[in-house]
Amino acid sequence: MAPPSPPTPAARLLREYGWDLLLGSVAAFYAVMVPYTKVEESFNVQAMHDILYHNHHIDKYDHLEFPGVVPRTFIGALVIAILSSPAVLIMRAFHVPKVYSLLAVRLVLGCVTLMTLRLFRVEVKRKYGRHVEAFFVILTAIQFHVLFYSTRPLPNILALALVNLAYAFWFKGNHLRTLQALIVAATVFRCDMILLLGTVGIALLLSRSFSLMEAVKCCISTTLVCIGFTVLVDSIMWQRILWPEFEVFWFNSVLNRSSEWGTHSIHWYFTSALPRSMLVAYPLCLVGALLDRRIVPCVLPVTLFVVLYSKLPHKELRFIIAAIPMLNVSASLAASRIYNNRKKTGWNFLYVLMLGAFLVSLGYTSVSFTASYSNYPGGHALKALHEGDSSVKEKMVHIDAFTAMSGVSRFCENEYPWRYSKEEDISIEEYQNRNFTYLLNEHRHISGYKCLFAVEGFSRAKIQPRFPPLSLVKEPRVFAHGNTGDPGILSLDWPGCPPSGPR
Repeated sequence: MAPPSPPTPAARLLREYGWDLLLGSVAAFYAVMVPYTKVEESFNVQAMHDILYHNHHIDKYDHLEFPGVVPRTFIGALVIAILSSPAVLIMRAFHVPKVYSLLAVRLVLGCVTLMTLRLFRVEVKRKYGRHVEAFFVILTAIQFHVLFYSTRPLPNILALALVNLAYAFWFKGNHLRTLQALIVAATVFRCDMILLLGTVGIALLLSRSFSLMEAVKCCISTTLVCIGFTVLVDSIMWQRILWPEFEVFWFNSVLNRSSEWGTHSIHWYFTSALPRSMLVAYPLCLVGALLDRRIVPCVLPVTLFVVLYSKLPHKELRFIIAAIPMLNVSASLAASRIYNNRKKTGWNFLYVLMLGAFLVSLGYTSVSFTASYSNYPGGHALKALHEGDSSVKEKMVHIDAFTAMSGVSRFCENEYPWRYSKEEDISIEEYQNRNFTYLLNEHRHISGYKCLFAVEGFSRAKIQPRFPPLSLVKEPRVFAHGNTGDPGILSLDWPGCPPSGPR
């Protein structure tokens, strides 16, 4: 019998990077289909834009005019902007619209996030085998939130990249590096990662992975370096001496001001956020911890992180997204065990049940994507306005707060003859006394302006007694108005505004 022929280079490449290609394709699809960003991402988005387009002219940066509630670090935006600058320079040379630069920086961020997830995946394969690795990737792919958020410039995602790195070090047995990665995440990007650092650090101490003195030396030295670096960079950018994450910690935890943005019950992460984000992996995670006790020392500290975070009244899914990769490992162990025993009595029923749950999860992810696609009416409205008026006459567009928070950033702006204003606190009556060419806002009727078109946004999901059983209800969210004193605008072919009411 002749020996098998060696695999081709393409086959070797696919075997080595096939799973990364799958996850990267899904994340890229989300980024391309939903390129706009929302208010939570606004600081890093505007910072990346200003670094790429204004360079060292800090006086032109957006954060000096709109600083936000609390300051954030520029370090993440600076790194992503530097990595994406070659692509942006080429696009600028060919006068490509800036929105494609937004896509470029998001894809670069996605590459960084998924690269660290790959490092973790490789350690999962080494520790638990290729079947567990395969289910880890499949579960991540059919979940909506991790890959959808992986390209979004949130501080949580910048911290997630470092948490993935910490998980990889943890599984590799490099425990001091695990602490260092979590310290960088906590001191530079998200102060709440100190909870994960605490639970993981205590678990490693109890398992005698290092001595208390080693941990103290590592933590103090790394913390001082990180604080020094972030204070140096961000004091220059904010033009005052500050440590951004300390101010965030003081605002959210000490003053508890984050509650002004809404609160949830103490069990919300476990009864709503995790079930929606993990889907079939949520029950499988519990099963995995029962079937394979090797994962318990890793899952327990991560679960305690979520428990501790539940004490903060203001809750959002993205706050605990760093827990999902590790919980997915536990779920993958359960899925692998069910798959390996699928031909045995009893297990075959569990296998069929698991496959059905996979399909249900995929369906939920499809619905979530469709809803999210309709969740950025401001970005779609500005794009439609640009496409509807191609004249060379100078135009001034006023963008209200709601429109800006639902998809509009500096990346969405065009060059001359378009000009933009985000002036706040303008009453509806005052607009007719201003010299705005167009208005983009949430009001249907404004004196002195004609409603040119409306962009719908997601309102709610509705169950119906036919196929498909679930429909998404949309209603007009952002309205584009043209100044009635400019006949050139009114002569253009605008679709007009629909009557009131959801669709």
